[in-house]
Amino acid sequence: MLHGRTLLRAGAGLALAAALAAAPPALARGAPDALPAIAAADLPREARQVLVLIRAGGPFRYERDGVVFGNREGLLPKQPRGHYREYTVPTPGAKNRGARRIVCGGAPAAPSACWYTADHYQSFARIRE
Repeated sequence: MLHGRTLLRAGAGLALAAALAAAPPALARGAPDALPAIAAADLPREARQVLVLIRAGGPFRYERDGVVFGNREGLLPKQPRGHYREYTVPTPGAKNRGARRIVCGGAPAAPSACWYTADHYQSFARIRE
């Protein structure tokens, strides 16, 4: 599990860092039904903007936005392949896509749930809207 400082350097924001730091390791990296949560209002500005684009069906900044997320890490609730899609959350100053993502499950423009990761799928927090 990453420490709060690492998450902050990754631009996760104070709320996510606090949620992950307060959660036992099994919650931050394991039991999908018990992942920490973060309010949409507490996400980085760029993540809030991506949520708006997801609900609008795009347009997205990166070619890989909206591709199927395989959940190979097994951190999100088990679902059939194709249930989850991933979206890049731009990282200010990054020369590439960076590590921040939003992963949503369900219909692409009307997802049933979304999760935020600031560390490229090492940990997730469910987004509360």
